[in-house]
Amino acid sequence: MTAPTPIRTKAETALMAQYEALRRELPKQAAGQSAREAAMATFAASGLPHRRIEAYHYTDLRNLLREAAPLAHRPSATAGSSVEAGRFLGDIDAHEIIFVNGSLMHAEGLASQLPKGVSIGMVADTAPGILDGNDAVVALNTALSRETVTLEIAQGVAVERPLHLAFIQDAGAPQAVFARVCVRIGEGASVTLLESHEGPNAIATQSNIGVEIAAADDARVEHVRVNAEGDKAFSLSSLGLSLGHRACALSLNLILGSAISRHQILARFAGAEAKLRLDGVGMLDGGRHADVTLVVDHAMPGGESRELFKTVVDDRANAIFQGKIIVRPHAQKTDGKMMSAALLLSEDASMSNKPELEIFADDVQCGHGATCGALDENLLFYLMARGIPRREAQAILIRSFLGEALEELSSDELREALGGLIDSWLVRRS
Repeated sequence: MTAPTPIRTKAETALMAQYEALRRELPKQAAGQSAREAAMATFAASGLPHRRIEAYHYTDLRNLLREAAPLAHRPSATAGSSVEAGRFLGDIDAHEIIFVNGSLMHAEGLASQLPKGVSIGMVADTAPGILDGNDAVVALNTALSRETVTLEIAQGVAVERPLHLAFIQDAGAPQAVFARVCVRIGEGASVTLLESHEGPNAIATQSNIGVEIAAADDARVEHVRVNAEGDKAFSLSSLGLSLGHRACALSLNLILGSAISRHQILARFAGAEAKLRLDGVGMLDGGRHADVTLVVDHAMPGGESRELFKTVVDDRANAIFQGKIIVRPHAQKTDGKMMSAALLLSEDASMSNKPELEIFADDVQCGHGATCGALDENLLFYLMARGIPRREAQAILIRSFLGEALEELSSDELREALGGLIDSWLVRRS
């Protein structure tokens, strides 16, 4: 008896055709070809995730992605100098690593411009890494990224200035961008990574970006991601984190743009006594849809994780937070706490919270919580009684609510820059 032929949507059919066209274009390297074929086979078997898949229950990609935009063409060699990267980050002094339409710009010159102990390269394959698995979004990223950019920080190197990965959509019409970056931080090394995503308004761009960060023993990394894509953008992103023995990592995700976005995080404790902080700030208005889904996998003993996500939802916007902490049987002495809090500023706004714990060890301290509500009328009255207009009083309370998620950042300059983004959103709201 022959297996049934799956019914494919228009978008799924187009994505598979794009893969066939891209495969003919790329170099025939055995490892890369094998990884791409395996990834596309995973996608072909499952298709776009739908609401019957638990992790995508609130973000039905099969329904939301009706058409797949054509793959973006490689930009010209001068494209990187014609765009302004990270304009919303103010005057933060960073080493710029610019991607235009998914392609790394000025790759040859970057090697000499980066600080000592930091190297960058490109490989044509997308070999299995932290993110690879059965997830269809990751599978598409593996299959359709033209190359993988590797960034390595040597053992013991303390990078003084942040490294800024700037992903820019330079589009005059709908297009799709796929890119993969792997960052490896050597033993005892430390670095601040900025990751920004920008694109034009009024154009239905699509993106699927994968970033992997592997921190070796005793390494330290601070990672800040800002989604400032255009108001019609459809954005998918995946972050993979691997922490070695006594490694410390902080990752902050700030959502400012995109019509539809899903940011998923997979964090694995690969060494004992590692520490992880995951924070998030979301500012949604209009009819926007933003999904943050994370899994923190405590696979080694003595690990500590903290997650704090703050979301403000206005108008008819829809926000989702799904967080899971897993504690493996041998991961004793694990300490994990997760919190999601949301403010709803209109009767039509919605927030879906789904925190989970899966604990298979007995000597642990773990907990989670979720809150969802409106601004405190008593606090508003207190401010308004002192002559502050209602809208301004609301802004003060919202700024204070969101600002808590920025407090763990070590850089005052970066904290102020992100606080400025919150203030700008509040000004536009008023």
